[in-house]
Formats: sequence, C-alpha cells, structure tokens
Amino acid sequence: MAHRSRLLSLLVVAGVAAGVLAGRVMAQSAEPGTGADPLVSKSYVDQVALYRVVEVPAGQQVIGEAGTEMVLRAGQATAIVSELGGLLDVTAGIDTPGGAEIPPNHLIVIPRSDGRGFYAVTDLTLMVKGRVSIKAP
Repeated sequence: MAHRSRLLSLLVVAGVAAGVLAGRVMAQSAEPGTGADPLVSKSYVDQVALYRVVEVPAGQQVIGEAGTEMVLRAGQATAIVSELGGLLDVTAGIDTPGGAEIPPNHLIVIPRSDGRGFYAVTDLTLMVKGRVSIKAP
C-alpha cells in the first residue's frame, strides 16, 4: 500500500512539474501586440475600428458592408435598402425605409452586406466606421 501511495505522489509531482514547464514555454513565445504576434493589423484598425471622414460627391452611392456605421455630418442623403430591409437608425431606434432622407448626426448601421447604404443627393461629409465603397448608381 505504501508503494502505491509513493507512486501516486510521484505521478502527481511529475504532472505538476510538466504543467509548470509547459506554462513557462508558452509564456516565452512572442509578446502579444509585437510584430511577431500582432493583435490586429494597422490597416484593420484604420479601415474598420476607427471612425474616419469620407467625402462623397453628389450623385454617388456609398455602400457599406455588414456592421458598418455611418453618420451624416453634412449634405443630404437618402437610404438605399435591399429586399431584406432598411438601414438601422440607432439614434431614432427605427428601420429607415428606401428613399427616406437620412437625418444628420444620426448613427446609421448597415445590417448586412447586401447593397445597402446612402445615395448622395448633394455632396456629403460622412463619419464612417467599417468598410464602404463609393460608386455611381
């Protein structure tokens, strides 16, 4: 019985030692956020994670990908929607229908990558967080 107890103790100690050693090896790998292990790329942050100012000429469409956030700061725009629904106006808490005027300074979210966005009635200044494409209708 004493032999089994000793063997069990030895196995427990060996398991703990292996766990500690494995943890030290993992801790010595590349530092998170360095060039060897970036958390995210700079281009991702620039394009997706930060608001940026986008100028849109009159007569153009601004089409956003799913999750894109847009705020109309200057100009007049109308909503471009899809068969699956409108634009989410977070500020007003409504679903904006196609052709409706986009209110200034409202946070608008594009729910899907299915061609939704803004039509620029006049030149626009937008704050955009996410990916958009600007094109002729």
